[in-house]
Amino acid sequence: MMVSNKVVLVTGGGTGIGKATSLLLAKRGATVVVNYSRSQSDAEETVQRINSEGGHAVAVKGDVSRDEEIQGIVETIVQQFGTVDLLVNNASITSHIPMDNLEAVTSGVWNELFDVNVKGMFNCARAVAPYMKKNKQGAIVNLGSIAGLTGVGSSLPYAVSKAAVHGLTKSLARALAPYIRVNCIVPGAVETRWWAGREEQMQRLAPNLPLQRISTPEDIASMICATLEQEAMTGQIITVDSGQTL
Repeated sequence: MMVSNKVVLVTGGGTGIGKATSLLLAKRGATVVVNYSRSQSDAEETVQRINSEGGHAVAVKGDVSRDEEIQGIVETIVQQFGTVDLLVNNASITSHIPMDNLEAVTSGVWNELFDVNVKGMFNCARAVAPYMKKNKQGAIVNLGSIAGLTGVGSSLPYAVSKAAVHGLTKSLARALAPYIRVNCIVPGAVETRWWAGREEQMQRLAPNLPLQRISTPEDIASMICATLEQEAMTGQIITVDSGQTL
């Protein structure tokens, strides 16, 4: 299914991978709904850029962890554009906690990360599913992380939440077949603002990767778009990491 003339919801669509994906989808002819929770100026800037370049985009505020907000967003999209064809579940958060500091991993940290990273993706998928089923076609791409494969990341709860996203992808792929395809893109290190304050660490990592480069948001966006369009694939966990997990 080509993304041209399709309506796409991109959560966390104003920054990083989400922004790159929103821009690329718009270039390919999609109508892009750029969701944000806190980054209003970034989302509006992304939308302005798309529209100024001849594309079609709108920004909508909503916390993916709040089911009622997501249901409201999807209803608004359908009222304005008639349907929702595609979903990019990109919105995620983390807490930077040393992996061996178990005492710092509070119930609050667990709840916050799982509410956004896992339950948030489920909320969005559940909200769009009825419209995709009605159209008898649709696609969802979840954003995982190599932290969910390796168990190492910005914090233990983050790594576990991303492993849960990988599992959620497979379960949703079965639950929503045959009309809705669900896949997961698993980035390694990506040059985004998540590295703010740790740029030297990122620069030291790059030469040690097989491809000797850190992935860009545009690299990941390209794979997201290709996965949305690939009609013979569902339930797949696709790693894009410059060989980091080899």
